[in-house]
Amino acid sequence: MFDIGVNLTSSQFARDRAQVIERSKKAGINGMLITGTNLCSSQQAQQLANDYSNYCWSTAGVHPHDACHWSKEIEQHIRHLINLPQVVAIGECGLDFNRNFSTPEQQEKAFTAQLMLAAEFKMPLFLHCRDAYPKFIKLLAPWLSDIPAAVVHCFTGNQAELEHYLSLDLFIGITGWICDERRGVELRRLVSLIPDDKLLLETDAPYLLPRDLPIKPISRRNEPCYLPHIVEHVAMLRNIDVKYCAQITQANAYRLFKLA
Repeated sequence: MFDIGVNLTSSQFARDRAQVIERSKKAGINGMLITGTNLCSSQQAQQLANDYSNYCWSTAGVHPHDACHWSKEIEQHIRHLINLPQVVAIGECGLDFNRNFSTPEQQEKAFTAQLMLAAEFKMPLFLHCRDAYPKFIKLLAPWLSDIPAAVVHCFTGNQAELEHYLSLDLFIGITGWICDERRGVELRRLVSLIPDDKLLLETDAPYLLPRDLPIKPISRRNEPCYLPHIVEHVAMLRNIDVKYCAQITQANAYRLFKLA
């Protein structure tokens, strides 16, 4: 199993990051991608990936929530990170018109700049889209011929969006949202439509704790060690073997991010 989305730089992990990684190993997680969401977290993610080489890798980028801080100086720092061996994707980048912590204009500027970087460096993209699909696709699509691959992280869209993403050869990241019998109803129906070779799994820890965990942590904090629970749900909904589901999604992660 491979967890493609872990916010390991979160302050929620400040006291026990090493233990979190150990628990993930014991749970059968063979690797994880640490998400960078701004310059600081991207730098921290790269350092953690360096500290846990050959088990952790990282992304470098600016999340739409932080797009208001995008600048030429930040772009230069991101460029530096991209050249380091631990950094295997640009992002988390995209658009989020749900909360608009940055204005749509600021988000579009930062997203476009990161699309340009991905095309220049031939790097995969780790994408975020929430309540912004039409503009997201309009900005993304023209660059895809120059970008080797991309994953729509934490997909929670509708069938039309999924089919469009797949037609563009994008990978789809599925989180514990699928374990929520309230909010995850449509996702539970759609997950079987994703081809084997485009499916990726993630916890998005410390967020999105699977709602139906039999024993929930008191902290309500999600961890990579809960990825097997997500794998089981996805396998059940796709009517495939759990071990096979774990194997193909790990293989997809290694292929997308060009890991050894």
